[in-house]
Amino acid sequence: MDALSATLKVAASGLTAQSERLRIVSENLANAQSTGSTPGSDPYQRKTVIFSAELDRSVGASTVNVASVDRDRSAFPVEYLPGHEAADEAGYVKMPNVNVLVEMADMTEANRSYEANLQVVKQARDLISMTIDLMRGQS
Repeated sequence: MDALSATLKVAASGLTAQSERLRIVSENLANAQSTGSTPGSDPYQRKTVIFSAELDRSVGASTVNVASVDRDRSAFPVEYLPGHEAADEAGYVKMPNVNVLVEMADMTEANRSYEANLQVVKQARDLISMTIDLMRGQS
């Protein structure tokens, strides 16, 4: 496989991985206030994305993929909300372990990584088009 095709495959794997990361961040943000529905029940648990690099022998380069989507095992913060449906006997409700600022930072980073991979795809596509144009001119 030629270098430009390999470049496209590597960038495409980055686009796919960052898309999954953005989906998980969006899910975390959407559930940042999702508590349990019964007294003392656990709320939404933050998800995290684990990436892995994998050698793609067909292109001779490492690609990235989502190895797994795990649950954040950090403690749930509690809030005193005695009238809430998920409040325990003392009036405390377990809240999701989602920090909106952390999620926004993750979203920004994933978005920038996605855009960088998209630029690589555009540049490779332009180089392929220029190569085809040069080859047409030689005939």
